[in-house]
Amino acid sequence: MVGLAADNPLVGTWKLKSYVWTTTDGKISSVFGEHPTGYLSYSADGRMYAMGTAEDRIAPHDIVPSDKERLELYKTMFAYAGTYSVEPDKVVHHIDNSWNQIWNGTDQIRFYKLSGDTLTITSARARSPYDGQDGQFVLVWEKVREAR
Repeated sequence: MVGLAADNPLVGTWKLKSYVWTTTDGKISSVFGEHPTGYLSYSADGRMYAMGTAEDRIAPHDIVPSDKERLELYKTMFAYAGTYSVEPDKVVHHIDNSWNQIWNGTDQIRFYKLSGDTLTITSARARSPYDGQDGQFVLVWEKVREAR
């Protein structure tokens, strides 16, 4: 396991640039549109969180969304947090809390590539929580640098 402090290239905050789903039969889709929003953070103490939302999400008509609005909001987001362990080219998210309760207590395997300030994360093949099809997610993140 790579250390969780300075020698860990994943430590820091990352901004979501794209979120693509490829089914096992080769169909490709931008799950949350061309410009999703989200953040991924890996801390030096071994904690992580990830959250993302689709572009052009609905805005509820009131502070308390209707049931229909709640469903639409749920379908256009992901969010989870936990601990993580990292190896060369692989990071495992050990989920404590998730927008999808079935993920709690699971290990989510992700493969990563770093190129400068760009982090590309590819999920292990699995069923999509959005449509139930088999495939892989590819998320591209950009390192967030401190404001000066």
